[in-house]
Amino acid sequence: MPRLSCLAVLLCAWAWPAAADVSGCACDPKNPETLKVRECSLCAEAEKQPADVPFFVLKDVNPRKPNRWLVLPRVHGEGPHPIHDLPKAQRDALWKFAVATAKEKIGDGWGLAYNSWHVRTQCHLHIHVGRYITAAENSRFVVVRRPEEFPAPEHSGVFIHPVKGGFHVHTGERIMETALVR
Repeated sequence: MPRLSCLAVLLCAWAWPAAADVSGCACDPKNPETLKVRECSLCAEAEKQPADVPFFVLKDVNPRKPNRWLVLPRVHGEGPHPIHDLPKAQRDALWKFAVATAKEKIGDGWGLAYNSWHVRTQCHLHIHVGRYITAAENSRFVVVRRPEEFPAPEHSGVFIHPVKGGFHVHTGERIMETALVR
């Protein structure tokens, strides 16, 4: 029986990212009925914001992530709203806003995580803000000095945390939010 339990856990772990794919996102702010499905709930939240607000912050409502915040752009993207589709100036402003939010909400030890759209459960672009798990540090990072240097990978996520004189930027994995305390 233990062998069967291990197999079930492995199958669930393998299937979760496949089930989370939002590549077929059909959220359409012009059609409010489409925003009622779960994967469009952050699009619905964006629609509640004033039109002149470029970015906003939400407390993560997932009960398994009580220590997390989300930073979102007000604007909607096409399909799954990948970060690389944002114009560079807007992306830079989003990252700066996320860093400022992290400093305000978390203080020392903050981290930012963007999961690739391939594994997200929400269509609307969002950045996770939380306390950085120091054990998540590895040697696969680049050091940058400013948010304007943060990358926008097409097929992976991004995990960022501060270090003396700049930031460590980790890429290469689709799910990056696991580097943050839940």
